[in-house]
Amino acid sequence: MLDERELKKLMLDLESDRVERTVSTTSTDKFSQAVCAFANDMPAHRQPGYLLLGVNDDGGLQGLSVTDELLKNLGGIRSDGNVLPPPAMNFAKYTVDGHELAVVEVFPSDIPPVRYKGRVYIRVGPRRAIANEQEERILSERRLGLARSFDARPCAEAGIEELSTGLFDAYRREAIDPGTIAANHRPIEHQLASLRLFDPERRCLTHAGVLLFGKNPRFYLPGAYVQYLRLPGTDLTDIPDDQAEVSGDLHSVLRELEGRLRLAIQTRMRPSSALGEKMLPDYPEWALRELLMNAVMHRNYDSNTPVRFYVFGDHIEIQSPGGLYGEATPQNFPTRNSYRNPVIAEAMKSLGFVNRFGYGVQRAQALLAQNGNPEAQFEFDEHAVLVKVYRRPE
Repeated sequence: MLDERELKKLMLDLESDRVERTVSTTSTDKFSQAVCAFANDMPAHRQPGYLLLGVNDDGGLQGLSVTDELLKNLGGIRSDGNVLPPPAMNFAKYTVDGHELAVVEVFPSDIPPVRYKGRVYIRVGPRRAIANEQEERILSERRLGLARSFDARPCAEAGIEELSTGLFDAYRREAIDPGTIAANHRPIEHQLASLRLFDPERRCLTHAGVLLFGKNPRFYLPGAYVQYLRLPGTDLTDIPDDQAEVSGDLHSVLRELEGRLRLAIQTRMRPSSALGEKMLPDYPEWALRELLMNAVMHRNYDSNTPVRFYVFGDHIEIQSPGGLYGEATPQNFPTRNSYRNPVIAEAMKSLGFVNRFGYGVQRAQALLAQNGNPEAQFEFDEHAVLVKVYRRPE
């Protein structure tokens, strides 16, 4: 973050397109728009942008009280799923000349355009604006030289003819602001490119485009499926009661997994207190859902290994190919995370399969505890992440 000298310089640079000042502490919508604009880095500075709370338009200090609650709310901008893909950000409290202020540092995204509630915000000089079609195209083209994630890279063999246009049209209505759609007269290739689903230079879908809207994703990504087994006992050598390879476009895969997950849960009368019984499930549905969606979202799609969803008599195992990614380690998991597949993560949020980012595992553990289940157990190696969830004791 900034030292005091750098901060004062930014406060007083009234023409900078890397700084936005505000005295409000409650305008979360405007804060999020500013974060989105800095992440898009339209001027291509490749330097952080700064939102300064407690600073007047003329650079003077307002005399703000920076509380832990305010910093927590600012931190929520990254995880609430409204700014997609989630940008890298820092938050800090400063005291300058006896006055408090809060600073949000936003790093340029490697996979623009970034959207807030379906709209692309940019900085135009010292002001914020909604990007027009030409500006979105510039951001999309810039991404080609910056994209590092596998899901944003081109799938050279998959041309536009591999796209299921009906699936894409349905998704577009979820992911993009309706006003933007109404004003959009671009060809479908440009619309796909703005969502990181098409590479206009190579004239092909990205891996995310294939996974989400391809007619046959496994033809291009052989490991893009979920292996499901339901076993009567506790050993893989048992003859399964049910088995399937769940594949297809990602939306269909996730819907089928939700149905199979519900079949894995039995609800029965159980003691709830010394005074009586009530109907309780052996697993909390939303805990399993969080863990299963996490496995699909964070898996290594460059691997030919599927996600494994195994239902045993006394526990459930979910194994995701690819070890922990980026900043996440066995020591800091699950409080630190990085996104191996940010385009897929954005799509799963838009489709309603993910509510917030960075809290799935913690939420699952809390739901398991509330239901009386043991804590989920995680095992890590360089090739996979395995989670085991045990049934609620009788």
